[in-house]
Amino acid sequence: MASDVIPCIHLFTGADGRSHVERKELPLGTAWLTSKAHFEETAAGSSLEWHRAPCEQFVITLSGTLEFVTRDGETFILHPGDILLASDTTGTGHRWRLIDDQPWRRLYVELETPLSS
Repeated sequence: MASDVIPCIHLFTGADGRSHVERKELPLGTAWLTSKAHFEETAAGSSLEWHRAPCEQFVITLSGTLEFVTRDGETFILHPGDILLASDTTGTGHRWRLIDDQPWRRLYVELETPLSS
């Protein structure tokens, strides 16, 4: 039986002004207004220190395995095929590092209308 939702990881700014992570389910068949979509690649072994998402966006990992950490120490791993909903556009932010020998190839889909509001 087909599921009517798809799992994602939601990185968001809580009421406390800090970045947090939760598992979330997105309903299939929903149309989201998007402003831009683009692919990016980052070399294996790379990392990015503390930052916030530049806009609310889906980040779909195509290759590479990453560890994300919030300033409060919440961690999660992204694998190829995982969907991240990055909504922490304010607050304390997060950092990431590649933990395998593959480049991080991903698709960004920037949302015109925020989902997390």
